Amino acid sequence: MNIRKTQLAQSILLGSLILSATSFANAADDDVFDGAISGKLTFASDYVFRGESETMDAEVPVVQGTLGWGNDLGWYAGVFASNIKFADPNLEIVTAPYIGKAGEFGDSGISYDVMVFSYLYPGASYSNYTELWIKVGKQLGHANVQLEVTPTIDDWFGVEGWQGVNYAVHPSYQFDNGLHVSASIGYQDLDGNGAEGWGHWNLGVSKAYAGLNFDVRYHGSTMDSDHKVYGTQTKIFDDRVVVGISKSF
Repeated sequence: MNIRKTQLAQSILLGSLILSATSFANAADDDVFDGAISGKLTFASDYVFRGESETMDAEVPVVQGTLGWGNDLGWYAGVFASNIKFADPNLEIVTAPYIGKAGEFGDSGISYDVMVFSYLYPGASYSNYTELWIKVGKQLGHANVQLEVTPTIDDWFGVEGWQGVNYAVHPSYQFDNGLHVSASIGYQDLDGNGAEGWGHWNLGVSKAYAGLNFDVRYHGSTMDSDHKVYGTQTKIFDDRVVVGISKSF
């Protein structure tokens, strides 16, 4: 019980810090280095990343925040932060600075988004790693489809010799009443001595109301007890429903 209280206290502290940052974003001038500052604060029942609960099977709720900058040329940068919980007690918070460029290929209507995203774990730097996110997409009326290829730039989760590539498709549809349906179907490929990949997916609905965005999402994966990497802790890959509330600034 004390551990759970500690995790909850960390969540509250992280939320306070993020809220302070997003308050700064909201109060900042619209024009900062020829761009704009923005922020987002999220409270959710779990943090699921590619089918994996980042909180030891939803043992604690999460507080997440993003503080970013972007300009009209499509360049952007920022930092994401969230509380987490793993079997390793040193993994309590992830901070993730990022930088990228988004735009469109001429007049084709095909968008692109290329981003370098680093996962940094204070107190557990041996797990730090970086990915190169590459996405292309197409808007088709109310529907949108994005294709993603995301390779690791260095050792995956700090494991020497392990390299990963996430392949995913992200379809979505925006209804006239503001209801947004989105999904993701992907495969996290993982290469190295003793490594093995897995499939993952999610399907959810979101709706903005009273300045807040509400999201309910179902997550699943192909993980089973025979998996080389997660065979002893596949519970964190169990199918689950995650409820989140977010506010953008």
